[in-house]
Amino acid sequence: MSSYNFLLLLITFLGGSIPLWIKGLDDKRMHLLLAFSGSFLLSITFLHLLPETFEEIGGEAGIYLLVGFFLQLMIQRVTHGIEHGHVHVEPHEHRIPLVPIVLGLSLHAFMEGLPLGFNYRMEATQPSLYLAVAAHKLPEAMLLAMLVRSTRGKAAAYITLLLFSMVTPAASILATYLGQTYYALSQVVPSLVPLVAGAHILLHTTIYI
Repeated sequence: MSSYNFLLLLITFLGGSIPLWIKGLDDKRMHLLLAFSGSFLLSITFLHLLPETFEEIGGEAGIYLLVGFFLQLMIQRVTHGIEHGHVHVEPHEHRIPLVPIVLGLSLHAFMEGLPLGFNYRMEATQPSLYLAVAAHKLPEAMLLAMLVRSTRGKAAAYITLLLFSMVTPAASILATYLGQTYYALSQVVPSLVPLVAGAHILLHTTIYI
């Protein structure tokens, strides 16, 4: 699992830095990349995460699914929709609110890392989930790097990107540690999976909105 986390960090940082040294990435190309990564992660959510979590905790998973859905709605109010390819800024706002966007994206990234620290019954679930999350983090990190560079410069973009790349692996490691160390928390970790799945469903069905 540690090798998966390292690869996830590497993919997020190196992939996210592409716009910092290669020009010509327009909105159309970014939307195509987002559409691919979003549909990939959504398919893993329906084919792996939801069947396993409903088998693990039963009908209660549906409640957590709805909570995750509405939690992502609130996060998008802070991030201005950067997760699905563009930033919603009101006409009277002269500057893009960078700090709330970075914090909102970090919270979203932390949530995505929690299911990675859970032990699944099907062996194919965990590597598939890591690959799907990595595919999703790639365009997300690229958009974040472009946004920070346009407002704070290239050096700030690299630093922000590095810190952002660490969030999801750190959440995975934390979930694994807490689940293995504390019995009470090990019972909570499975409930976090449908919570994140609900966020995935909202996010990746609104990727072009």
